Amino acid sequence: MAVILDLFVLWSVYLLLLMVLLTAAGGLDEAARAAISVGLLVLVLMGGPVAVETLSGGRSLGKLACGLRVVREDGGPVRFRHALVRGLVGFVEIQLTLGVVAFFASLVSARGRRLGDVFAGTLVVRERAGVAGVARAGGSPVVAPPWVAERFATLDLSGVPDGLWLAVRQFLMRARELDPQVAAGMERRLADDLSSRLGTAPPPDLPPGAYLSGVLAERQRRESERAFGTPVPAGPVEAPPSAPGSTGQVTGVDAGRGAERSGGRAGTGFVPPG
Repeated sequence: MAVILDLFVLWSVYLLLLMVLLTAAGGLDEAARAAISVGLLVLVLMGGPVAVETLSGGRSLGKLACGLRVVREDGGPVRFRHALVRGLVGFVEIQLTLGVVAFFASLVSARGRRLGDVFAGTLVVRERAGVAGVARAGGSPVVAPPWVAERFATLDLSGVPDGLWLAVRQFLMRARELDPQVAAGMERRLADDLSSRLGTAPPPDLPPGAYLSGVLAERQRRESERAFGTPVPAGPVEAPPSAPGSTGQVTGVDAGRGAERSGGRAGTGFVPPG
């Protein structure tokens, strides 16, 4: 869907500019008019996607509408060289072959990547789920152990936009489907974005995945109390996978702290590792 929308916009811009230029250059001969057509074709259909992905950080109009983003394999934002390779290869595998090459390349790729992504070292990931707010989104609420969620009970969450909440929730739901290195890079970036909006640094003893789960669970608890007068029940946090050294999971030391803080209460849903 994103590719179809992008192609529709590109070809619309190309045909509109072509008509304007050919009308303005009515006195030129056929060779000059052909040169204008070819030059405009290269500029719009090849240069357009490169410029858009470079300036937008990997989000074209179609990807923005579908909640997608192009990222590097390490989870970082794409640069000009990545967008250039994607644009050049994409012109061949999508436009010159009517998408046939891109279709079969994505079928045989383990991560659904087309040739442009393979050569550029990028992949397309989903960053958000729909247009509804997190509190009204479908699916099970994100839960966290009380000793994690209670650490964020005093935070002012009003400065975090809905788009970032959606991105955090979508990441936590799909993190295990991503490449571990990509997931680790995205969770670090989301944790940095969230902490900058909150105006406070994440607790140094919490991995990024547990931090995201805890803050989102606290936000959902407040939304639930506001709407129904009942908080979201606490339970074990399911942290996303991360790179070695930052597993995003609750460690045995942290679990011990949680047991001490909760006073060994039954019914919390959290069982320290034995």
